[in-house]
Formats: sequence, structure tokens, C-alpha cells
Amino acid sequence: MTMQNVSLKTSRLVLSLVAAGVIGGAGATLFETRHAHALGLPPAVSQPVAGAAVVTAPDFSSITERYGPAVVNISVTGTTKTAYSGGGEGGDPFGNDPFFEFFRRFQQGQGGGRMQPREVPTHGQGSGFIVSADGVILTNAHVVRDAKEVTVKLTDRREFRAKVLGADPKTDVAVLKIDAKNLPVVAIGKTSDLKVGEWVLAIGSPYGFENTVTAGVVSAKGRSLPDDSFVPFIQTDVAVNPGNSGGPLFNARGEVVGINSQIYSQTGGYQGLSFAIPIDVAGKIKDQLIAHGKVEHAQLGVAVQQVNQALAESFGMAKPEGALVASVSKGSAADRAGLQPGDVIQRINGQPIVSSSDLPAFIGLASPGDKVQLDIWRKGSGESVVAKLGGFSDKPDTVADSGMAGQGKLGLALRPLQPGEKRQAGVPGGLLVEDASGAAASAGVEQGDVLLAINGTPVQSIDQVRAMVAKSGKSVALLIQRGDNKIFVPVNLG
Repeated sequence: MTMQNVSLKTSRLVLSLVAAGVIGGAGATLFETRHAHALGLPPAVSQPVAGAAVVTAPDFSSITERYGPAVVNISVTGTTKTAYSGGGEGGDPFGNDPFFEFFRRFQQGQGGGRMQPREVPTHGQGSGFIVSADGVILTNAHVVRDAKEVTVKLTDRREFRAKVLGADPKTDVAVLKIDAKNLPVVAIGKTSDLKVGEWVLAIGSPYGFENTVTAGVVSAKGRSLPDDSFVPFIQTDVAVNPGNSGGPLFNARGEVVGINSQIYSQTGGYQGLSFAIPIDVAGKIKDQLIAHGKVEHAQLGVAVQQVNQALAESFGMAKPEGALVASVSKGSAADRAGLQPGDVIQRINGQPIVSSSDLPAFIGLASPGDKVQLDIWRKGSGESVVAKLGGFSDKPDTVADSGMAGQGKLGLALRPLQPGEKRQAGVPGGLLVEDASGAAASAGVEQGDVLLAINGTPVQSIDQVRAMVAKSGKSVALLIQRGDNKIFVPVNLG
């Protein structure tokens, strides 16, 4: 599912989301001494803590010595159309890295005139790690994008020409294969076992400096990023530099729990926000790429938005959790299952949906044809529906941005839509906002918007709106259409 932001007031983040490859975590998860001995890792110095069990930090040198040989350097050559003319013959050594594209554009904007696009050679570097002794390697899809030739270099200095078995841009996972036997491999862990606050370690090739080790802690799990991705990222505070893309993120037991992938920055440089693809996700994508060379992602066919406190109160919910359905694509899996705008999806196959981004991440990693049970909140009570997921050719699922959050108590001057206006807006009914002031204007409702529903109930007349507002509590949820976009707007009535 494509995770695109749908908002009535589009806002751009003043930052650079850079697929530059993160490099490892910082530090180490504290764990009991007996775990270290079980792994054959020498324990570090223990410091007793009053009222707590004695813990010890893992030995990073042992993890690096044991699994460092399974981390590889990846060099890529290709061609691209570009107006950039600097960097010397062949371009810079990281020409395939979006991190450097940020600076190229900046340089052109500062001093360059208009230049005609031309085919130029590109050279990129990244990292990867061996997952099977016969030469299967995991890395980022963006590392090998547009590659004509991929070379893998091992820590013993041997080099191999690699074949790209497949790449999935939606999850940024790629699988390579080299012709070699008896290679060192990493141990694979479970991201589901990873805890916020755990120490993590990464090994990669920043700027071509092979087998560079860094460490940090897990800052958060299940992060969604505004980059059209299905991935519930692991956020860490590990240092990130170009060339680290595709490298492994280890836990303190020496198990790979993620693929270092992106940084979040306002300057284009590392600012303590790094993101890794969970290995649970990467493993599933790897299996599909090896078997079929491509990945089929599923679709539900909804646009969803966050449930904040005001919306939760409007819908009579105990907590502001779930994915609020702003619109349903006609003929989609959601439409066939009977989902409606105003439904709040609270669980999927028993798994809680806390943030709206949890839903696209779950659906996007399912397969077309899968049946899922959705527990929803509809008009003050809970219900369950079953949906058979569609394929990616269907209208994509989206996340609606709630950036905009009514005369009288609501603050809206309304009139019924004329038949021609209904046809133009593509709606069967609703009321046109002729003027907005007071509470509704403060929430972001504007002249020209179409009011479709209040608290999930479609509105057809001004008298109906008055009656519903009079019966409402401190807030109401207005379903507004502006252009082709629909979104629920919480309005605080005081």
C-alpha cells in the first residue's frame, strides 16, 4: 500500500529524509552475566546497583570479531541522466547515494546555471551482510538502484561480481548473490524481541572505510516516515554516514535485528535520528525476492488518519487510539467488507492498532488474497468485519494527514449542495461551507469545504446539523471534503 499523506492543508517538512544508510548502534544492551558466558563472550566489568541484579555490558570486540567477517562492502557502477558536472571524471565515489544528491542540488541552486541532462557514469558504495554460506547477501534496494555492475568485497579482501536477485523499493530491501562457498554468516534475531532502550551495534563502510563499528541505543520502534514506505522502522541514535546503507544492526547478543537504512536530518548530516528496517520485515521480503524476484504487497483500500483526543471524545472512545477511516475506495477490499468513513480500526487479526501508521505497515506486508479480521469502533460500539485483501494494482491505502485539525456554536454558515455541485464534488450529499468562523475556523475549516458528516453520521440539512451539534459534548468530528481529499476534523465546542 502506498502511504501517501492526504491533508486539507499540505505541509512540507523542512528536513531531508536521506536514504544514506545508517550505521550501527551505540553501546550495548545490558544483560545478565550468564547470557554472556552462554555466548562465549567475556564479561565486562560489572557495577553493583543497589536493589537490582548485577548486569554487565556486552563485549563489542567479541561481536565484531565473530560477525564482522560476514559484513561486506558493496560497490556499484551505473549511469544516470543528470545536469551535475562537478566531481571530476566519473563523478564522486558516492554518486549513487541520495545523501550526496542533497548537496548536488544545493550546489546547483547556489551557483549553477541551467544544464542539460546527460548520461554520466555513477559510482556508489554501500554495505551488506551475508545470510547464507553459499553467498546470499542482504542490503538496501537504494544501494543497487540503476546498477549495471555490483561488486562485493569481503573482509579477507576477496572481490566477487554480484547478481541482484531482486529489489523491493517499497521496503528498501534487496537480495544479492555471489558465487562462493563456506562464507561466514550473521546470526538472525527477532525484531519483535527488541526493546526500546536496548543497546545496538552496527558494522558498515561509511565513506568506504570498511568494517567501521559504531554503537547506540534503540530510541523507538514502529516509526513511520513520510517516504511512501510500508516499513515500521527501528529508530536509533546511531551515527549515520554515506556508505553505511544496507549494513546490519546487531543487538547485544550478536544477532542482526535490522538493516540500517535512513537518517532524518534538517541539515543533510547526522543529527542523532537513524532508522533501520526490522529484520522480521526484511526476512519476509528476502524470501519472496529469492522465490519470485519481486514482492506482491496487499491493499485494503482506505485512507486513514490519527485519532487524537478531540476525535476520540467525539466518537465516544475511551482512548485516542486506532486508525480513523477518512475514505474508502470504491470496489476495494475495504468497500467489499463494508468499512465506512468514520470507522476506527482498533485491531487487525488481534493486533492492536495504536497509531494510524500501524495499519499501512501491517497491510503492506501481507499478501493479496489474505483474509484479515478488523475490529472497529462504529457509532459508539465495537464491531468486527473480515476483509479479503486486494493487490497493489488497486487504489492504494493512504494515511491522511490531520494537519487541519463550526454560525452559532459550531461557527459555520452552510447551504445544501446544488445538483451540479454534487456531481462536481463526486458526493451524494452534504452541505457547502459558505463561511467559517469561531470554533470551526479555528480547527481549519474553510469557505468552499463540503461538510459530509458529523461524528460519522452523514448530514443532509442545516436543521440536522443544528440538532447534532446541540446534542454533542465538548467536541464534534466533522468529515470535510476539500477538492478530492476527505479528512475528519475535530472541532472543540468549548
